[in-house]
Amino acid sequence: MKTILITGFDPFGGEPINPAWEAVKTMDGYTDGDYKVVTQMVPTVRYTSIDTVKAAAEKCEPDFILCVGQAGGRPDITVERVAINCDDFRIPDNGGNQPEDEPIVADGPSAYFATLPIKNIVNALHQASIPAKVSNTAGTFVCNHLMYGVCHYAAQKGNIKAGFMHIPYLPSQVVDKPNQPSMAVETVRATLETIVYVLAHGESYAAQDITYTTPHE
Repeated sequence: MKTILITGFDPFGGEPINPAWEAVKTMDGYTDGDYKVVTQMVPTVRYTSIDTVKAAAEKCEPDFILCVGQAGGRPDITVERVAINCDDFRIPDNGGNQPEDEPIVADGPSAYFATLPIKNIVNALHQASIPAKVSNTAGTFVCNHLMYGVCHYAAQKGNIKAGFMHIPYLPSQVVDKPNQPSMAVETVRATLETIVYVLAHGESYAAQDITYTTPHE
């Protein structure tokens, strides 16, 4: 059986939960075709996050790695195109780290592009009636840090395709955040099932008449 490794962060920034892990943890052991999903919770900590995913990958030897993170304020699923070699944290991570304009990998490439079929994934999500866009920035916090580190690892391994996806707040997180968008965990779960299907079966989905590149940041 082949493996898809899906990761989600623990809570950060004072939030009691992280929607990424709340959705991802429900997928552990999920199967589709010849593929099985393995999940891993990731600490929102510089470098420890990368080491955690690398350790999980060494154990399960995945064909694909999809990392999932929270992007509060974004209204839809945003599949990331690129990670940059820069840590510039607006708040401390869960380990108290707050680097400013520091490289993730010294002398590493300026950026890594996702090797997952990002537009095909977005098109498939649209056909499943799930709002989704391609995002051209993963920020400069731990989400970008992890995406860069995992893509760097995958490039070194040579046989793993990797990428990152941001999801909105859960409804329970916006009760005290007026006018902030949210998405039910069941919708995120359906998103993950759709992506697993795309990766497992390699099917192609035509674009719909939807603007699907996000203008965020």
